[in-house]
Parts: sequence; structure tokens; C-alpha cells
Amino acid sequence: MSGEVQIIADRYELRTEINSGGMGDVWHGFDPVLNRDVAIKRIRRELTGPGPDAEEFAERFRREARVTAKFDHPGVPAIYDAVLDESADGVYMVMQLVRGTLLTNIIASRGPLPIPWAVSVVAQICSVLSHAHAVPVVHRDLKPDNIMIAADGTVKVLDFGIAAVLGTDVTKLTSTGHIIGTRRYMSPEQIQCAAVSPRSDLYSLGCILYELLAGGVRSTPSRSSP
Repeated sequence: MSGEVQIIADRYELRTEINSGGMGDVWHGFDPVLNRDVAIKRIRRELTGPGPDAEEFAERFRREARVTAKFDHPGVPAIYDAVLDESADGVYMVMQLVRGTLLTNIIASRGPLPIPWAVSVVAQICSVLSHAHAVPVVHRDLKPDNIMIAADGTVKVLDFGIAAVLGTDVTKLTSTGHIIGTRRYMSPEQIQCAAVSPRSDLYSLGCILYELLAGGVRSTPSRSSP
């Protein structure tokens, strides 16, 4: 492995990859101008080029940056900088670095959480949703994978990439006939591609609360026909 540190925008250092997914990757970065650690989220370069889904992916990324920048809440990582058009360094966001654990991993490792802990987590998520819905923004993909518990116990809600800005958006940002979101946590209106509302996020939050108290989702044993 090369010892060289990759630099983007002649400023930000990419130090360690935190996560990688279908749309892009997230890095632990460093801003030498302000002398602070940051998180840098980038869209894959091939998704910004020609292709049937390229514009959709790029628009989701722009949406996430612009929607998240609307928030002024400690439960949402702050956006520091962004490049939202194609450039030599690609499309990226520079965000507050949150040190913590995804709620998915906590549920998997601990099983059912004590009721006071589960209530604390859900109450903090409710605070974020109350702020978001007043913007007004509906998250539309609330799930344990998009919730991080920081080292001090505070909750951070992540990934507003498919959020809906009420009053200005169509109900979905996707190719025709494709449902976006995670089915296990989607409200009935999302599955039916109907209009979403703040109640859609509350449905997803109810699913999360169930998993916190039950220690995840238990699969139902298959039953043979009589």
C-alpha cells in the first residue's frame, strides 16, 4: 500500500475508508486549513458519467447535500463543504465526522435493549424528525443502518439521499416503476408509491423501536401444507 495521502480539491486529505457502498464511499478525512477531522462522502466516478441511471444517482447525491444543509440540529451531521457537479476530483461532500456505532451493529451484538435505553434512542430520533418535518423534509429511509450512536450516547440520523421535500417534490426520485427505500421499514404508502408525509417516518420509527425491544427481527418458521 502506498504511503501517499490522497488529496482532493487541493485541500482535503483522504486517510481511511470508513464505508463503501453501491453509490460511493465514505472516508475519514482531514482538513488542514481548519486543522480538524472530517468525513468525506464521494459518489463513484462511473455513476456521474453517461448511463441510464447516472443522472438519478447524481441527483440523489445533490439532494442529500442540499437537504442535509438545511438542518441545524445536533442529531444530523453538519455539512461543511460540497462539490455537486462533475470535476477532476469527482462529486463529494465534506461533513462532520461522527465517531460511533451503527444501531444495526448494536442490535446484532446486544440483542434486546433495556427499555430506558430504547426509549432514549427513539426520543432522540423523534427530536431529529420533529426538526426535519418542520423544514419540511421526510427522510423516507429511516432504519438502523442510517442511525449512529456516538461515543457520548447521542444519536445521529444519517443519509437523507432519498428524502422528500414536502410541497416541492414528486413522491419518488427514481426510475419509473422502481421503489426506493428499505422494504422492512417502509410505510404502506411508500410501498404503494403514494404520497409520503411525516407519518411515513413515524411508521419506520415504530419498526425500529420493535427491533430495539425484540433484539432484531425473528424469522417465522416455515409451515408445511396439511
